Amino acid sequence: MMKRDKTMKSIIKYTLFGAMSLGFAACTGDFESINTNPYEATESDLEADNLTVGSFFSQMELRMVPFTAGGQQDDSYGSTGSYQHFQGLCSDWYSGYVAPTGTWANGNHNGNYYFTGEWGNSMYKQNFTQIMPNWATVVKNAKKYNIPGAAALATVVKVYAMHRVTDQYGPMPYVNYVAGSTNNAFDSQEDIYKKFFEELDAAIEELTPYASAGSKILDKFDYIYGGDAAKWVKFANTLRLRLALRVVYADAALAKLEGEKSLSSTVGFLETVDERAIMRGVTMMNPLYEQAYNWNEERMSASMDSYMNGYSDPRRSAYFKAAGDGKYHGVRLGINMASGNADYTGDKISNFNLTSSSTIPYMSSSESFFLRAEAALRGWNAGGTAKEFYESGIKASMNEWGINSGVDEYISSDAQPQAFVDNTGKGGNAAQPSTITVAYDEEASFEENLERIITQKWIANFLISPEGWAEFRRTGYPRLFPTKRNSNSGTINTDLQIRRMPYPEPLYTDEATRNRVMEGVALLGGADNGGTKLWWDKNPNH
Repeated sequence: MMKRDKTMKSIIKYTLFGAMSLGFAACTGDFESINTNPYEATESDLEADNLTVGSFFSQMELRMVPFTAGGQQDDSYGSTGSYQHFQGLCSDWYSGYVAPTGTWANGNHNGNYYFTGEWGNSMYKQNFTQIMPNWATVVKNAKKYNIPGAAALATVVKVYAMHRVTDQYGPMPYVNYVAGSTNNAFDSQEDIYKKFFEELDAAIEELTPYASAGSKILDKFDYIYGGDAAKWVKFANTLRLRLALRVVYADAALAKLEGEKSLSSTVGFLETVDERAIMRGVTMMNPLYEQAYNWNEERMSASMDSYMNGYSDPRRSAYFKAAGDGKYHGVRLGINMASGNADYTGDKISNFNLTSSSTIPYMSSSESFFLRAEAALRGWNAGGTAKEFYESGIKASMNEWGINSGVDEYISSDAQPQAFVDNTGKGGNAAQPSTITVAYDEEASFEENLERIITQKWIANFLISPEGWAEFRRTGYPRLFPTKRNSNSGTINTDLQIRRMPYPEPLYTDEATRNRVMEGVALLGGADNGGTKLWWDKNPNH
């Protein structure tokens, strides 16, 4: 059964607006009293190994996406329950990658927009209790010991983690964040994004000389790139281009300005398999595996069924396991499982092709090609054509997933997504969502080729669900099947689908935090519900 975080209210009330992170004493010790204990490292020992900086940087990486590491089951360390609240019960579903098959809450839950208790709260809690305080500590200690590159790395990780938070909820405390303060005010999403760009610009400028020199920073503590500065600059460039395109409908001039900074970089973007952002050298339990195989609560979605089967996508067998009939079958969002889910968790529906130790992707190397394809489509100085980048993105994704045959045939295919047929026969059928083909058409309209680019980026970014959901909201692509049931039809348009998650319930539990949340709601420009659009969500077509 799904875990519930029983300490949510007390943790968020104390830490949400910047109080120091809890739970790290076991990793780093109390630096003020450490000299009194003969069995712990001294201050000079910590300084010698950069532990006063590196250990906190490691904590940031381990919490960018929650997972069970080294057998640790404490929810504060990012266990499966934390992952499920973090993105499993929201962006995993709303991105169209995953469908729920659990029997919780009498069938009424986030899957049909009936928001339930703490579900979807952890994205906020985790980042404000375990990303922001650790970032502040890295910056403080990096300044003390004159390691500016470490502060720059931490800032890149922070922007990555926190853009997911604002993209899920909207306004949040960020621009003038002070660790340990209970007075961090909410900022508008527009101001937050401008701060993101400012921080990424400074971090990239700081890290580029290290990258050019082939240097490493915090290599003993970096689980993603082993301290490789060049790969971190490529990550940061890719992230900046991602965020630039995110705001293109809200501020086209800002989007182009920031996007072309990345496009003109001498270091470049993530492009190869070894450059994709994944955890390396750390023991982990894949939380989706546990949800799918141990709890029987997640399966292939109907949207993945429609697109991957319609295209005969060679990645199907890498993403999913065939059902009992040797084919790949998904589930509609919003199917009521309250009366039982045996048909949906048996051999009629495809499970994920995962093991308990499968890696969790943070950023794919193929994404940068699709970002540049869209940039070129928009007329930005991208250094190539939209078609060239688009096709390179498909090839890079196939390479990431170990697909070596049928790639050229796929790229030139005129196949279309197919109608969805519920393999259980229980009524989840849906009409063909789109007629978009894989083959790029340089004579097609801007909108048609944008749909083509985003659809293939969506397939390539499988399981990077916060990004998949954000891009669907920004562009309307891919065309995803809506929930079968909408229990919030008064505030959420079924066809437009959910636009954001409401702020976590514990924020309303005492007067001080409630007042700050209301400041955030005012900046949001609409009610605190799932139908209110974010600042960047201004596409006139969606």
